Amino acid sequence: MPYLFTSESVSEGHPDKVADQISDAILDEFLRQDPASKVACETLVTTGLVVVAGEVKSKAYVDVQTVARDVIRRIGYTKAEYKFEAESCGILSALHEQSPDINQGVERQNPEDQGAGDQGMMFGYASRETDNYMPLALDLSHRLLRELAAIRKEGRQMTYLRPDAKSQVTIRYSDDNKPEAIDTIVVSTQHDDFDSSEDTMLRRISEDVKGILIPRVKAGLSSEVQQLFTDQITYHINPTGKFVIGGPHGDSGLTGRKIIVDTYGGKGAHGGGAFSGKDSSKVDRSAAYAARHIAKNLVAAGVADQVLVQVAYAIGVAKPVGLYVTTYGTTKATGSNGEKLTDGQISEKVDQLFDLRPYAIVQRFGLQNPIFGETAAYGHMGRESQKKTVQLANGESREVETFTWEKLDYVDQIKQAFGL
Repeated sequence: MPYLFTSESVSEGHPDKVADQISDAILDEFLRQDPASKVACETLVTTGLVVVAGEVKSKAYVDVQTVARDVIRRIGYTKAEYKFEAESCGILSALHEQSPDINQGVERQNPEDQGAGDQGMMFGYASRETDNYMPLALDLSHRLLRELAAIRKEGRQMTYLRPDAKSQVTIRYSDDNKPEAIDTIVVSTQHDDFDSSEDTMLRRISEDVKGILIPRVKAGLSSEVQQLFTDQITYHINPTGKFVIGGPHGDSGLTGRKIIVDTYGGKGAHGGGAFSGKDSSKVDRSAAYAARHIAKNLVAAGVADQVLVQVAYAIGVAKPVGLYVTTYGTTKATGSNGEKLTDGQISEKVDQLFDLRPYAIVQRFGLQNPIFGETAAYGHMGRESQKKTVQLANGESREVETFTWEKLDYVDQIKQAFGL
């Protein structure tokens, strides 16, 4: 029997995402000056106010006010009428020294023995559903808001747009778990106050979403996904009727409150740990990236059509206490007897192929580089790995790579190990 599955996303101007971006920008600045920095930075945003708190061990000095204002300005909160504005909002910093009790469990005389920065379980997921191996509903939700932000910043169309926005996409699936059509699209976007009536305002926004936003999103999709956009889609556009008050003035925002948006939109699983504001010694972040890398490479190599990877740690211990892989019955790889491999057999091979000690993860993905600001809006997974040049504290410049955990650099090794 066909079924529906839904995922949502939020824009860079959503208050929780404003907080995430400030936390990751502060982390990046610490890493730019001192790659060995240990950072756990939390941010709260509300009407006219930013509060930054957390624990840091670093040789760097970071001007929190400047970093936060730069982020807020880049997002687009630049008008006093928003009640949260880059130049005038108050910024309080309560960063302090990291607990030595935690630090002694992480740092070791031999760097390879680095312990996990916390206990817990982390998940990675991948599926053949899209070209970037992400769940389709979440991928479309992200695309809607990235394009909406691009339209806003271009300033030529939909000139009434403000930074805060949310999207939601519901996909109808067939009995064999294949996307059949898009059932529902929800878009709620903050906007300037209109002089006209509320009905006229809603009609214009609705027409612009359908006539400007949707075609621009479709243009970037494969022909297969474009066919899912039918005349039968139900649209809910600004269903509350009015969305002038938004951003941190409309709702307070907190770092780490959009962890499902950050990962897989409800597909697969999530261990509960947030990412933004945490350096890579915190396995909440680094091991989740490693698990995604494993799952994506397994699917790309043809081991299965869908993979979920769980890895678990004890604080202060380098070697994971657990590794689990499930393919949801979609395994394609077979053993020497011609029978499909069990999930347990796949887990054993994964354990041999991938070093999941925190130090190895950090080195494999270059996680001591200032590459985290880009992750803090529109998802940490499913993004393209790109190179950029950063200016270091000593005046030198270095080329670094973002979203390294998205690279398909283990496909050949996996094919060899699995006989594919």
